[in-house]
Amino acid sequence: MRQDSGGRLTRDGIRIHDPSESAGMMAAGALAARILDDVAGLVEVGQTTGVLDDFIRNAVEEAGATSATIGYKGYQHASCISVNHVVCHGIPGDKKLKDGDILNIDVTVIVDGWFGDTSRMYVAGKLPRRAERLIQVTHDALMIGIEAVKPGNTFGDIGHAIQSHVESNRMSVVRDFCGHGLGRVFHAPPNVLHYGRPGGGPTLEEGMFFTIEPMVNLGRPETKVLADEWTAVTRDKSLSAQFEHSVGVTADGVEIFTLSPGGLFHPTYTTD
Repeated sequence: MRQDSGGRLTRDGIRIHDPSESAGMMAAGALAARILDDVAGLVEVGQTTGVLDDFIRNAVEEAGATSATIGYKGYQHASCISVNHVVCHGIPGDKKLKDGDILNIDVTVIVDGWFGDTSRMYVAGKLPRRAERLIQVTHDALMIGIEAVKPGNTFGDIGHAIQSHVESNRMSVVRDFCGHGLGRVFHAPPNVLHYGRPGGGPTLEEGMFFTIEPMVNLGRPETKVLADEWTAVTRDKSLSAQFEHSVGVTADGVEIFTLSPGGLFHPTYTTD
């Protein structure tokens, strides 16, 4: 895997990228987001998660890009697809989607050495009311977290903003998984926690690239990883949702690298 080069490291080991390097992140993020737009039409009752992953694998290849997940620590799929009470890292397969299922699809691509990482929620059939509310709160928590990104704020400010919104809606933030730095590597410092105290953690600086990807449960926050050593589920079997963007800190705020070209980042039921 390629290593980041150039720029400086903060005392916390966080790489500071040159502003010109955001173009590479934007290209990678745009491809990942477009693939997630394009797969939306295949999410339907009776469809298998394996077919969705095959579509994503082909789309990455046709774009002349590379999947960051195929071969990563032995993983053999171009996406993670997490259905209902699966929190993250769900493995695509023969599972058929049922009416009312909610699912997160997570894709990371490599374009000219830059990593674009994003995920969003989808619905098969009619969306149950409780799931709709969970999805809305999770989406809004991500966007509230992104609003806290600007030079001089801290990673604790991001986590606190997300946690406060989620818990005010009587849901819980998963603490076992977090966002991460990225650029010319898949995972790098810092760990981006989705909970925290205002003013805590490293200070944000222009040129930092990282993901924000809160996982929110309708029930308790605890998770467990299944025997396949990938699939993480809620311990109480409550529904879970997640949204993820890759972002960069700019001189006066934040740039989102993984915006949906078609405006489909939020499930399309909101425009019905």
